[in-house]
Amino acid sequence: MSRIPPLTLIIVPFVLVVALIGGTVWHYGYRQALDQLERRGTADMSLVLGGLVSDLQRYRDQAVALAEHPTLTALSAPATPHQQDAARRLLVAAADRTGATALFYVDAMGDVLAGSQARAPEGLARSQYFTRAMDGALGTAHGLEGAAKRRVFQFAAPSFASNGKVQGALVVLADAENVEFGWRGSQTAVFLVDDDGRVFMSNRSELLGWRGVRNDDLLIPPEGAPVGFARQSVGPHDIWQVDLGPYLPKRALQLGQDLPRIGMTGVALVDVAPARQIAALQAGAVAGGLLFFGALLVLTQERRRSLARANAQLEGRVAERTATLTQTNLALRREVRERQEAEAALKRAQAELVQAGKLRALGQMSAGISHELNQPLMAIRQFAANGGAFLKRQEPEKAAENLGRIDEMAHRMSRIIRNLRAFVRNENEPMGQVDIMQVIESALEMTGERLRGDGVDVAWQAPPAPVWVRGGEVRLGQVMINLITNAADAMTDSDTKRLEIAVEGGAPVTVRLRDTGPGIEEPEKIFDPFYSTKLVGAGDGMGLGLSISYGLVQSFGGKITGANTGSGAEFTVELDPWAETARPAEQREGAA
Repeated sequence: MSRIPPLTLIIVPFVLVVALIGGTVWHYGYRQALDQLERRGTADMSLVLGGLVSDLQRYRDQAVALAEHPTLTALSAPATPHQQDAARRLLVAAADRTGATALFYVDAMGDVLAGSQARAPEGLARSQYFTRAMDGALGTAHGLEGAAKRRVFQFAAPSFASNGKVQGALVVLADAENVEFGWRGSQTAVFLVDDDGRVFMSNRSELLGWRGVRNDDLLIPPEGAPVGFARQSVGPHDIWQVDLGPYLPKRALQLGQDLPRIGMTGVALVDVAPARQIAALQAGAVAGGLLFFGALLVLTQERRRSLARANAQLEGRVAERTATLTQTNLALRREVRERQEAEAALKRAQAELVQAGKLRALGQMSAGISHELNQPLMAIRQFAANGGAFLKRQEPEKAAENLGRIDEMAHRMSRIIRNLRAFVRNENEPMGQVDIMQVIESALEMTGERLRGDGVDVAWQAPPAPVWVRGGEVRLGQVMINLITNAADAMTDSDTKRLEIAVEGGAPVTVRLRDTGPGIEEPEKIFDPFYSTKLVGAGDGMGLGLSISYGLVQSFGGKITGANTGSGAEFTVELDPWAETARPAEQREGAA
């Protein structure tokens, strides 16, 4: 018996394997969840930045549309106070419609000719966006405006004179805070970084003014010391770990998108806590399942250990009783062999009893059969003598008539002898197609003398067509003879002796034999071996006829029953009808 290892040698390696599998599942689930977070964060960032670009496009379109307005281009020549006032009202109305901070119409030198407010931007003439407008293109820029350092987007659209030269520009200033107001409710932290690495716009106000250091994991706030952060690469993903405030994730997936139209880069910080939770749940589920099955394994091992100890004790007890059990086993084997031999002898005895039943019935019918054979023989002798006499008297017609009767008597004797030979022989052939009416006719012919001698009136009307059943012709004949002779025996002392035989087709085919005897005393025992109502030792049998008939009918798959009718007894034999298509092989065997 193999020795079961201690539990520690099983539990420790199993826990290590579970931890390894759980870590692998966590890492894989974390990667998958990060992929989903990246897709969602990219979609959120694209939505926010797309809205930003659309808002800024509105100011660009306004600058281009108003740059050629006649009210403003008229200011390039010496303008009257009325023209200047009309231009100012136009710019104020335009600023109100779009929400722009201020609109200015300036000449080619950068001097303000009209504006929605009195104070012009500082350094306008030297600005990059104004210089580009003077070159005939749309100038754009962003920066801090005024003493308040207000974040603004600046757009300058050129205004062309009739000779095609640039005579001035329309400048639009848009407050960045107004632009970013619509996307501050986004769950994902999004911010715009300019070329200097400074956060210019964000939906998280605490990030404004922060600046990153190129090629270094440092963030410099507007005021205070630089803040370092940890960066981790998980596959293709860049994870930042930094504490920037209560409304920003401490561990975030960093996503970036270039915005060349406004000269900045969009960045999104997506909280990876949901991804870590999903990965932890997946790993926990797998580890929990493994630990559960591991616990079952441990319990199984412990049960095996207990069973092994109990088995060892049991083997010790069994060893003490081995000698006695061995002797008992040998005795049982001898008894089994004896019983097998007894069963074989019983089967042989049963077969002999069947044959003996036939011979007994034949013995009972011997007188009648002798009479049946003696009558034709005496008739043959008489007809032969008559035929010789007619020949001597030269009457050949009458001699031929006597010879014909001799032939009929010979056929009758041949039929009786053929039925006897078929009844006596042992039938080992398989079941086949049997005409139950022919079986009943043969049984009545063989028992006819006995029935006539006892004065039994037989009521039997054969159906107009054969009724085919599944069985053995000889064995069915023995059953019918047993039932007919039993009925005759039962009616020995009856005043009225009548035997009714009827066949009912269908499924199953039913044969009914009803007599006018005293009936059955114990119907439930009628088919038991050696059960008989006849006197013991009277020479009338041993009570095996009905038991043998019962076994023969059952061997055909049929059923035989006996019951009282009030005026006698009735035996019913049910047999399977012969199916032409269901058993072609049996049909051929029966025909053969």
